[in-house]
Amino acid sequence: MADLTTDFLGIKSPNPFWLASAPPTDKEYNVRRAFEAGWGGVVWKTLGSEGPPVVNVNGPRYGAIWGADRRLLGLNNIELITDRPLETNLEEITRVKKDYPDRAIIVSLMVPCEEEAWKAILPKVAATGADGIELNFGCPHGMAERGMGSAVGQVPEYVEMVTRWCKENYDKPVIVKLTPNITDVRLPARAAMAGGADAVSLINTINSIVSVDLDAMAPNPTIGDKGTHGGYCGPAVKPIALNMVAEIARDAQTKNLPISAIGGITTWRDAAEFMAMGAGNVQVCTAAMTYGFRIVEEMISGLSQWMDEKGYESTADFLGMAVPNVTDWQYLNLNHISKAKIDEDSCIKCGRCYAACEDTSHQAIAMSEDRVFSVKDEECVACNLCVNVCPVENCITMEVMEPGSVDPRTGKVVEKEYANWTTHPNNPGTCAAE
Repeated sequence: MADLTTDFLGIKSPNPFWLASAPPTDKEYNVRRAFEAGWGGVVWKTLGSEGPPVVNVNGPRYGAIWGADRRLLGLNNIELITDRPLETNLEEITRVKKDYPDRAIIVSLMVPCEEEAWKAILPKVAATGADGIELNFGCPHGMAERGMGSAVGQVPEYVEMVTRWCKENYDKPVIVKLTPNITDVRLPARAAMAGGADAVSLINTINSIVSVDLDAMAPNPTIGDKGTHGGYCGPAVKPIALNMVAEIARDAQTKNLPISAIGGITTWRDAAEFMAMGAGNVQVCTAAMTYGFRIVEEMISGLSQWMDEKGYESTADFLGMAVPNVTDWQYLNLNHISKAKIDEDSCIKCGRCYAACEDTSHQAIAMSEDRVFSVKDEECVACNLCVNVCPVENCITMEVMEPGSVDPRTGKVVEKEYANWTTHPNNPGTCAAE
């Protein structure tokens, strides 16, 4: 049996599945239920400093994007950090950590960008026995407008400064949560590293308005007669998160910086992809909010079975394995040539591939009078659009042409694939758009 035990920054947990700082980790009751369901750790919902309490709206806090089957694809959240007293949260964290010593508990923090404010809260968190802290530099709404959250995370100098304050005044791991609402996520990651961060976590939610109520003429969710931008999360953000994790994992300056991945993780496969891209563990929110805490059982069993099939004894065995295969466009091998192939036995004759290719691609699919579809190799550039629009899995595949064969589209002999495309004499080295 595969061993899912993870050691992230010296923090051991029975599996790599942690709940992200969000509504599911807002109180002791939730966290205890999560641990009983099997979660390996939690990041406690973000705590603020003592003082006037945070006030959340008493109305719709979430907006949504659904697929055709009403499967939740994206969730927009306008909830702020915890509105429960700091002391109450600290007492609950202390009790839960005492009762679940084998589970990871990280405390998310967000206070004003003032050294004294951070110095004041850190000893209180340390006294709970929690395993570490996560600096919330990503909250995209409400708190950012008060000079916190993404207002800090978008300025690398502030990221480095606050991280250093925390490292100087707290003796357990400091994780910096990065905002995706930035042009280049590598810059705050480098700043966090310069400030002494033990790890980064990403991505936080993305600024968004998911829809407009055309009767009220206001964004959803609508509070009274107005709405606001919120944080977007769920399966729809996974591609963005995966790319940002990859950018940090392969950057020369941050490639050895531990990563806790967040963003659209719904299945064990999603988790495995992030871990193959360099993440030491994963944090989950929307999937738990959609399906409940026991979804972790499927994640654990699925990952364990896949690891057994692949011969991986621990998650460390495949950690970061995909990173060397992420490159920039100009280094791709232009001698790699494929052609689409349609399995007529699987084809349901819907015609989607034909319509997509004929109208928007390379007119490389032919349709007979009795609706038999075939590929015109002389026109096919293997763009993969037909594969992506086909409703039948594996009905259309891409077949790699062997070196020495003749490409019917160009009439040229297919050359061997270069191990390093940078050595190819015809390497353009520039973006096609240029």
